[in-house]
Amino acid sequence: MAASSRPDPAGARNPDRCRPAALQARLQGEQRFTADVAHELRTPLMGLATAAELLSQELAADYVRDRVKVLGGLVEDLLEVSRLDAGVEEADLLPCALGPLVADCVRRTGLAVELREEEGTGPAVGTDPRRVDRILANLIANAHRHGAGPVVVTVGARRVDVRDHGPGYPDELLAQGPQRFRTGAAERGRGHGLGLTIALGQALVVGAELEFANAPDGGAVATLLLPDADPADAGDPGDPGDPEE
Repeated sequence: MAASSRPDPAGARNPDRCRPAALQARLQGEQRFTADVAHELRTPLMGLATAAELLSQELAADYVRDRVKVLGGLVEDLLEVSRLDAGVEEADLLPCALGPLVADCVRRTGLAVELREEEGTGPAVGTDPRRVDRILANLIANAHRHGAGPVVVTVGARRVDVRDHGPGYPDELLAQGPQRFRTGAAERGRGHGLGLTIALGQALVVGAELEFANAPDGGAVATLLLPDADPADAGDPGDPGDPEE
């Protein structure tokens, strides 16, 4: 079984039937999200408060800097999720050669990745390089944090597979998709569950599909399926440049 970013066709055919239940589920989800945010922010803040009393010691100063970095990253992720939830994000679509774009994204992670490129990767894709970078960075980080090596990124025609060799995605994630503040299984370690939520949200922004599955011989596989470049924007895709620029 695999989870996908594609909408539920049954819900599309019967919107009136699904609306009350969907609204209630969303309200409950937002309530849980608010409670989870308060809980998750409390832990690093308590660490900061404790260490602040010992700032005369070099070790305490290093700890404060580390906790500030962790807290800052969490807050940035929460803000990104909030923007995606609000539907205010817009993609800057460009024709891009997928192989060089993925290679740049992998390099920027600074993590150990085995990069493979299939023959005949096809024409340029139409996407937002900065958002693809966010998607792949989160997928690769998740594979390292919750899976096991080697982490393999394979580039094909309009698709990118990110695979680890750990215990695989939990059944709950495969059935329902990523859920914030949940990793779904103890064997995949602890985490906020925001990385896959962000990856899925950014995939929707660029008009891509993001599917989650487990490999038959073990390990989690995330597959990003990107649209072809718009013929009206056709040209030499060239070097995608730095997505952070």
